[in-house]
Amino acid sequence: MLILAVESSCDETAVALVRDGRTVLADCIASSVEMHKLYGGVVPEIASRKHIEVISQLADQALAQAGVTRGDIDAVAVTYAPGLIGAVLVGVSFAKAVAYALGVPLIPVHHVRGHIAANYLTYPDLEPPFICLVASGGHSHIIEVLDYDRFRLLGHTRDDAAGEAFDKVARALGLPYPGGPELEKLALTGDPMKYPFHSALNSSAEEADFSFSGIKTAVVNLMHNAAQKGEALSKADIAASFQRAVCDTLTLKAVHAAKEHGFNTLALAGGVSANRALRSSLALACEEQGIRFCCPDFRYCTDNAAMIAC
Repeated sequence: MLILAVESSCDETAVALVRDGRTVLADCIASSVEMHKLYGGVVPEIASRKHIEVISQLADQALAQAGVTRGDIDAVAVTYAPGLIGAVLVGVSFAKAVAYALGVPLIPVHHVRGHIAANYLTYPDLEPPFICLVASGGHSHIIEVLDYDRFRLLGHTRDDAAGEAFDKVARALGLPYPGGPELEKLALTGDPMKYPFHSALNSSAEEADFSFSGIKTAVVNLMHNAAQKGEALSKADIAASFQRAVCDTLTLKAVHAAKEHGFNTLALAGGVSANRALRSSLALACEEQGIRFCCPDFRYCTDNAAMIAC
């Protein structure tokens, strides 16, 4: 089965062609991130307009790259939620039009389920059930993947998502947008043990929920207090300590969930899965516990349409 997939939930416009759910024939992406850098974050109206400008051309590009025709398409898949409503509307409208014109089924796909499915593209042998940690700019979930289309939420953030906290702390440190990758770079030169950013909720493995708002606030308060006293702080040390606190929390709770529920596979998904410190932390913890660790190729960590097709 050849599926044409569309993803437009945020600032990446993406169109992909995937055969039988696992073989990626084309995965074309156009990002408007350079426009949003001017404002320090995603501007929904700009994102929506940029989707409109490129989505048709991306579809043509994907067809050409895959070496197939419109008549070869068996179904159209599209992200329907969650996301910026105007941006999502562009992709859904385009996908509906294509499916109607070709006379093929239209398949709505939940964005978070798409991120989970990115692991199937990297590990063709991976099958449910398993535990998946989804960490992105808008979501932080520990999910029990019971089957390809059956899921159970075990734990989630009670406030800021992991990626959201990364971006907010990066902004406080004066780093450019997008802040997450910039903070990761800065953390490489810092001391991750310098500042003990933590919370009681995050220290408990048995509690599946977590919170990152308090850690973010602790960083901001540390910087404000130092500024008032005229003290100099190492931004690299702050970045490294913050990143360690987030990675330790996610690792502790995800690995515990896998053990508690009797799973021997733990997968990682979402934009924050591109963070090398988190990947290393989870890989080491899983190795120590005899758990298989899976994480998507870097190209499938951020928003893409191949995962939606899968």
